[in-house]
Amino acid sequence: MENKNFLVAMVLMLAVWVGFSVFFPTQPPNSPSVSTDNTQTSSSVEKTVADKNTVSESEKVQTVAPIAPVIPQSTDAKNIQVENDVFKAVFSTMGGDLKSLVLKKYKVTADQDSPSVALVDNDKNPFGTLLTKGRDGLQLNNTLNYSVSSYQENINISGNQEQKLVLTGVTQDGLVIQKTYTFYGDKYNFELNIKLQNQGSSSINGGLDFEMIYPWEEHMEANRLDFFGPATFVGDKLKTEKVKDLKEKGVVYGSDAAWSGFETKYFLTAGMPNNFKVDKVQVEFIKNSVFNIFETSPIQLNSGEQKTFDFTLYYGPRDLDVLKSVNEKLSRAIDFGFFSILARPLLHVLKFFYSFLGNYGLAIILLTIIIKAIFWPLTQKSYSSMKAMQVLQPQMQKIREKYKNDRERLNREIMELYKTHRVNPLGGCLPMLIQIPVFFALYKVLLNSIELRHAPFYFWLTDLSAKDPYYITPVIMGITMFIQQKMTPSTMDPTQAKVFMLMPILFTFIFLNFPSGLVIYWLVNNVLTIFQQYLIHKPKLTKA
Repeated sequence: MENKNFLVAMVLMLAVWVGFSVFFPTQPPNSPSVSTDNTQTSSSVEKTVADKNTVSESEKVQTVAPIAPVIPQSTDAKNIQVENDVFKAVFSTMGGDLKSLVLKKYKVTADQDSPSVALVDNDKNPFGTLLTKGRDGLQLNNTLNYSVSSYQENINISGNQEQKLVLTGVTQDGLVIQKTYTFYGDKYNFELNIKLQNQGSSSINGGLDFEMIYPWEEHMEANRLDFFGPATFVGDKLKTEKVKDLKEKGVVYGSDAAWSGFETKYFLTAGMPNNFKVDKVQVEFIKNSVFNIFETSPIQLNSGEQKTFDFTLYYGPRDLDVLKSVNEKLSRAIDFGFFSILARPLLHVLKFFYSFLGNYGLAIILLTIIIKAIFWPLTQKSYSSMKAMQVLQPQMQKIREKYKNDRERLNREIMELYKTHRVNPLGGCLPMLIQIPVFFALYKVLLNSIELRHAPFYFWLTDLSAKDPYYITPVIMGITMFIQQKMTPSTMDPTQAKVFMLMPILFTFIFLNFPSGLVIYWLVNNVLTIFQQYLIHKPKLTKA
C-alpha cells in the first residue's frame, strides 16, 4: 500500500504514453518499395461467400428491345469535362473511365496559392480508374472506344441539379455496353449504371470486372500516425491492408463486401455495389498501384438479353456527416477505435461549438472546459483523497517501522488507520482512470478529423491539424505539466519522485510533432487542473 500513489502514477503515465498504440493502434505504415512485376498478382486468400443464392430482380437476365448504339465518328479518344460545386473531373471515351478528379474545396497545403487536392491524377495514373473489363468469354477491355452525344461533352451543374453522361460501346461479338454516370450538383458521390446487352447471334458467357486503381507513392508511409491504403467494409467490420503485404499476396473478400476503396488520412475513394452482390472483391498491388477489383458472378447472355450493374462511387473527404448522407456503411470508413462510442458524440459537439464560435481552436478550448467541468467532482475527490493520504504519511511511517518484521500486522494496522480517518486508498486512482476513455476518444477525434485540416487558430497557429511550427505550445504544455505535478500530493519516496518528474520532459518531446489542436486540448486541461489544485490547497481563512 505504501507505493500505491507511485503505482497509480505509473499506470496513468503508461496509459497515456503507451495507450495510443495499445487501446486503438494506429494503422501500420506501408512499404514504398517499387514493384517491377508486369503481371497481375495472384490472390490466394478468400473469405466465405455469403448469400450467393440471393438474386435481386435487377440481377436477373432480361430480354428487352436492343440498345441503339451511336456509331462513333472517329476512333480518337475524347475527354469529357464534368464540374459541379465540389469537384472537377475528366472522363475519357477510351474505356469510358475516369482520368482525373480534383476537389474544389480542399487545398494541398494551407497556403492560398496551393493547388487543389487531386484524388485522381492522370499524370500519376495514366491508365485512369473505374475500368470495365470482361473475363472468360466476355470479350471486353479498357481500350474499347465509346461514343457520346456532343451535348454531353461538357457538363456543368450546381445545387440540386443532376445530369447523366451516357457512353456506349460495341464489341466485335455484338455485345453492347452502356455506361451511364449520374452526377449531382452539390455531392461528392455519383452513380454508375453498367448495362450489358447481347445483340449478337451467339450466347455470351463470362464475367465482368470493375476496377478502381490508386497509384502508390513513397511518401504515403511518412507518418506512422496516418494510414494510407486500401480499405474494404466486410460484413460489419472495416478491413485495411498493408501495401507491403499486398506485394506478396493479394487479398480476396466474398459477397459480404459492402464497399471497397482507398483511403488517406483525410480523403476516401470508394465503390459500392447497389443492385447486386459481387462474387468477390480482390485487393491487389499491380504495377506500383493498388487495385480494388469487383468481380461479378458468371453470367450468360443469350441473344437479345441484357443485364445491369449499379455502383455508387465516392470521391471526397472523410467527413462523418458527408459519408453518412451517402450511406451509413460508408461512414464506417472513419474508425475512432476502441472508444468510438465516445468519439463520435465528441466530434458532433465539437462541430456544434464551431457552428457559433467560427474557430475550431476556440471550440476545442470550450469542449475541454466542459469535459473538465463534468469530471470536476471526480477530480476533486481524487486530489482530496491524495492530500489526506499525504497527511497520514507520518503515522504510516511509524507503523511501518513498528511492524517491519510482521507484514500481515503491518497491512492490518495501515488499513485500520485508513478506516479511522475515513480515507479510501483507491480514492486518488479510480476517478482518474474513469477519465482515460474520454481522453483517448478526444485524442482520436483531434488527430484524425478533417474538420481541423488547415483550420487556423490565432497568431502563428495557422493549421490545427499540423504541429506547432515554433514548438511554443508543446513547451508551455510541458511547463504546466511540471507545475501540475509539483502541486499534486505525493507519498512517494525521493527517488520515485525524481523519476516521476521526468515525465513532463518526456511528454514535451512526444507532443512536439502532435497536431497543435491536440496540444491545445492538453495545455488547457493542465491549466484547469492547476487551478483546481490551487483551490484544494489554498489556506482556509478562519475568523478571529
